[in-house]
Amino acid sequence: MAAIAHSDIVKAPKALLHDHLDGGLRPATILELAEEIGHPLPAGDPEALGAWFAAAADSGSLERYLETFAHTVAVMQTEESLHRVAKECALDLAADGVVYAEVRYAPEQHLERDLTLDQVVEAVNAGFVAGGQEAAALGRPIRVGVLLTAMRHAARSQEIAELSVRYRDAGVVGFDIAGAEAGFPPTRHLDAFEYLQRENFHFTIHAGEAFGLPSIWQAIQWCGADRLGHGVRLVDDISGDGVLGRLAAYVRDKRIPLELCPSSNVQTGAAASIAEHPIGLLHDLRFRVTVNTDNRLMSGTSMSREMALLSEAFGWGWAELQWLTINAMKSAFIPYDERLAIINEVIKPAYAKLLG
Repeated sequence: MAAIAHSDIVKAPKALLHDHLDGGLRPATILELAEEIGHPLPAGDPEALGAWFAAAADSGSLERYLETFAHTVAVMQTEESLHRVAKECALDLAADGVVYAEVRYAPEQHLERDLTLDQVVEAVNAGFVAGGQEAAALGRPIRVGVLLTAMRHAARSQEIAELSVRYRDAGVVGFDIAGAEAGFPPTRHLDAFEYLQRENFHFTIHAGEAFGLPSIWQAIQWCGADRLGHGVRLVDDISGDGVLGRLAAYVRDKRIPLELCPSSNVQTGAAASIAEHPIGLLHDLRFRVTVNTDNRLMSGTSMSREMALLSEAFGWGWAELQWLTINAMKSAFIPYDERLAIINEVIKPAYAKLLG
């Protein structure tokens, strides 16, 4: 089957579960905000700056990849800048055909100019509302839910978990931990996860990206994660002839969603190439696979680009892209009836036309 054209994929509705706010800024916005605060950048025009981010992130190392965020986080330290970045994020995703997105960020990283955690959350939430309203007026409606992230090397996870629950009816739909995996297991944050479970609140955990099966096992069996952020190393528990180990079988049987990010995984060395990415095998074995952008700036990507790459690499057509999209909506952290409405009223009718 011929690969589906990127221009056609843009028109199809998409759902996104794993996208970092500080990994998706427009290069032009970074330049403007950096100039306002006197923050030095490695390039002086939008095109060159975008190319620098992609090249710096394309190192094969998660730690080196994460270093690029020093520049984006630096320009996201005021209510005005946070509002702007969130608004532009919603508009950019909507322009790419995303109808539902969960965007995550770590409030604790935006306090350098004396904002409170609550001010950070309220500025971002307001930005997403403004962006959603503008996108709807342009005929590209999008719903954005926020995931608040705690940094796994820090000690604020309980505080961020409580912050998440406090804003659960004001745009925040879930919680996450992120950052370098090696040496910082999710079990360090058990108190936060136990609190979230008592509050009947959703959470995902970055696991199985730079670190292997123990990270995934801890995220699920110790911490109770609803979803796995990446989870790509689960393939280490699957034999060459497709036989599942105990952990992989459990993940598949329980329909635990995998937030796979193909381009990002190649950049950080979690996969050798798109064609060799485990998403193909995991799709064939019918895991709850979703496709995501992770960091659109660092990977120079979008949801449409990720889907186009997968269509080319694996020969996937509209049926597979619909399957990925519905998987994501089924796995979203909004109420069941609202998920169902987007699937039945937006996604299925659009793909029915594409499938002919």
